[in-house]
Parts: sequence; structure tokens; C-alpha cells
Amino acid sequence: MNRLLTAATGLALCLGGIGAVQDAPSLPVAQPKAANLARMRAESLNGGLASYRAAACMYETGASSCLISKSDQGFLFGFLGGPPGWQQQSPPRPTLETRVLVSQDGERILAVPYNGPIP
Repeated sequence: MNRLLTAATGLALCLGGIGAVQDAPSLPVAQPKAANLARMRAESLNGGLASYRAAACMYETGASSCLISKSDQGFLFGFLGGPPGWQQQSPPRPTLETRVLVSQDGERILAVPYNGPIP
């Protein structure tokens, strides 16, 4: 009886998980690739991980909260950054702003319209 209850509970949890995955909004396949490429470009431009960290939104899958626009031109991301630990300060003290345009397929950086001090 105990095994049957355990199996039924496991099946219910599995089926419930399938519905949850189906209900999640889907991202274009290229968006997470584009976000990673944009973040890595900012890291490279700003001295590498030893001296720079992008905003936490750039570490989310697809970086949706850093996505300024998605168009025929590609994905335009805009985000803050600064030295390691800047986000843990109270209040957070970013020092740089970066905007990166990535191709629609998420494969190429098309432009870096801005990478510099926060205006």
C-alpha cells in the first residue's frame, strides 16, 4: 500500500510539473544566446571578471528584464555594471552602463552603442 501511494504521488508530481513547464512563457531560442553574448562582450570591454560584473538581470535566462527591444535589427540589451560586489553594496553603486545590439539569431554582436559612465 505504501509503495502504491508513493508511486501515485510521484506520478502526480511529474504530471503537475509538465503543466508548469507548458504554462511558462517561451523565449525565442536565440534570446538566451544573445544575452550571454552581450554580457560576455561587456565583461571583455570592461576588464574581465576580475574587475567587472554585469547587473544580475544579465544572468537571468534570456535577460528579459535587461532587454530594451527585440526587433528585425536584433536584440538590444541595456544594463548597468561595476566592480565585483557593486550589487551587494547598500545602496548598489554601479559605475558603468552598457548597451549591446546582438543579431536576431543570437550569433553576432552588431554594435555596442554605449559602454561608459552612467549618464
